[in-house]
Amino acid sequence: MHEYTSSARVWGLSCPGFPEEVSRARRWTRDILRGSPLAEDAELIVSELSANAILHTASGRTSGSFHLALAVSPQVIALSVTDEGGTGTAPKVERQDQEAEHGRGLGMISAIAHRVVVHGSHGGHTVTAELFTDADPAGGHPC
Repeated sequence: MHEYTSSARVWGLSCPGFPEEVSRARRWTRDILRGSPLAEDAELIVSELSANAILHTASGRTSGSFHLALAVSPQVIALSVTDEGGTGTAPKVERQDQEAEHGRGLGMISAIAHRVVVHGSHGGHTVTAELFTDADPAGGHPC
């Protein structure tokens, strides 16, 4: 393989900040990952991150939006959702007790994904969840 050639494929989608766009984000993810054993996990992650963007940030306000990126390589599926910020705090993984009504989403994602990374700035936050296509990333099984 040429040193500048990548086997990774990347897709992007921008959505208005309306609740019905969460189902669009799920469908988009499912269509791209059709046939992958990780498709259902990826769909759940995208659903949760998209809903969080709409519910907890400026993305859900009038004229707001959120953006998705999906990268697939033989070793990993990386799902990112970027919101428009507007909150005083960045998203963070918290362990809630069983009675908690809110704050469980990123904890659930961190239980499913192999790695969750949050990047933030005054203009928004990007949450990326990575799913390794094999328990051993060096295994090299394509998704």
